[in-house]
Amino acid sequence: MPSEDPISTDAEVASPAFIDKDNVEGDHAATSIRAAMINRPRRELYDYWSDITNLPSFMENVKSVEILESGRSQWTVAGPGGMDVELVSEITEDVPGERIAWTSSEGSDVDHEGWIEFKDNAFGRGTEVRLFISYDPPAGAIGKVVAKVLQREPRVQARRELRRFKQLMETGEISTSKAPDAAPRADRHL
Repeated sequence: MPSEDPISTDAEVASPAFIDKDNVEGDHAATSIRAAMINRPRRELYDYWSDITNLPSFMENVKSVEILESGRSQWTVAGPGGMDVELVSEITEDVPGERIAWTSSEGSDVDHEGWIEFKDNAFGRGTEVRLFISYDPPAGAIGKVVAKVLQREPRVQARRELRRFKQLMETGEISTSKAPDAAPRADRHL
């Protein structure tokens, strides 16, 4: 007798960034979620990210991170027009090996929130990493437009940061087309 609910062999192959639709709506004006598959063990990726002093090594806009008391930290971030922005964040959730969530704290120049999740790939090939960022741009709607023009909006930043994180974790370095400081180029005269 055939079953009313046939067994499905279909695997969930949707992008991990869009499986949990309810998790992509932030409380702020600019919001983004991005995902990447990184060929490293989940715990190794979590351990590197959870030491937030490592983050400036691959986040090009993050100049420094200082650990404060009680799960708080102060970030100096390069903002539009060469101005630095100070972010004060507080860890709101920390599930070892799986998820870290944060939100802005008193003293922050920008209201923000975010989370990062690490999940073993269902097919046994690395780790699915999802990054969510939401913030209110300085100067409101005008600041949002300026951030978009300068490619400093969360959508662009999250994609670039995850790409650099993937490169660093898989190869030990971040590829760049920028000339190394040790090999300065001579001025060219026509």
